[in-house]
Amino acid sequence: MDIGLVLEGGGMRGVYTAGVLECFLENDIEFPYVIGVSAGACNAASYLSKQKGRNKKVNIGFVKDPRYISWRNYLMKRELFGMDYIFDEIPNRLVPFDYEAFHQNKAEFVIGTTDCMSGEPVYLHKKDYERNVLMAIRASSSLPFVANEIQFKGRLLLDGGISDPVPLRKAQEDGYSKNIVILTRNMGYLKKRSRFTFLVKKKYPQYSGLFKAMSERYKKYNEIMVHLAEEEKKGNVLIIRPLEPLKVSRVERNPLKLEELYNQGFNDAQLQLERIKKFQNHSESIPS
Repeated sequence: MDIGLVLEGGGMRGVYTAGVLECFLENDIEFPYVIGVSAGACNAASYLSKQKGRNKKVNIGFVKDPRYISWRNYLMKRELFGMDYIFDEIPNRLVPFDYEAFHQNKAEFVIGTTDCMSGEPVYLHKKDYERNVLMAIRASSSLPFVANEIQFKGRLLLDGGISDPVPLRKAQEDGYSKNIVILTRNMGYLKKRSRFTFLVKKKYPQYSGLFKAMSERYKKYNEIMVHLAEEEKKGNVLIIRPLEPLKVSRVERNPLKLEELYNQGFNDAQLQLERIKKFQNHSESIPS
């Protein structure tokens, strides 16, 4: 199969992606190439290690724990999400991540990050992070203002969604002309120019590239939405996105709302199983 899987981020909206990937696991839907940013990369890891139910346990089961997400974290460490808790305590002790199963999976897993100095995307392949996949995902998930920069392989990195929110073009550059794309926003959503970009200069005066990337983020997002629509019309892309209006924010802490969105992702994928399998098998073009 030369079908890629592309995953958008979105903070706690990523539980939608978790639901979709759970449906994929239950139906033995696999890909030779997976690329994701931020929450998309987080959910991809448990999907690639084939740990059914793990994303739900991690993303919903701990959400009321202040160590997972709280303003207390921010006051103490300047991190809204407890990054040590999420990327060390949970995967290494509380809900163990199966590193061996992950590394035995032959699929290429590309993690998108943003270089603080240049503002350009940095894509980390398996050969780049080797046995340190969680640090690469942590870098991809480190949001400006509410998480610290991550030093990795001589670079200072932050959230991958800043510079490449839906890394479809990277998948195409890597040789995957057909892709299934999981989005965490409803159809028609476009970003608006942020009124608070000036705060980036105050917080990160040493990172001119990051300021440029943050200033142009809305343009990049809206441009990739146009590209996605064009590729969908050509039959090169199959998009899975929330069909019902979103009720979950990036920092949602209500487990009932999160579980509802998780189930929505599972059900939306279930409805498209036949189209997904046909798309993977190249048996027909998939119209929008």
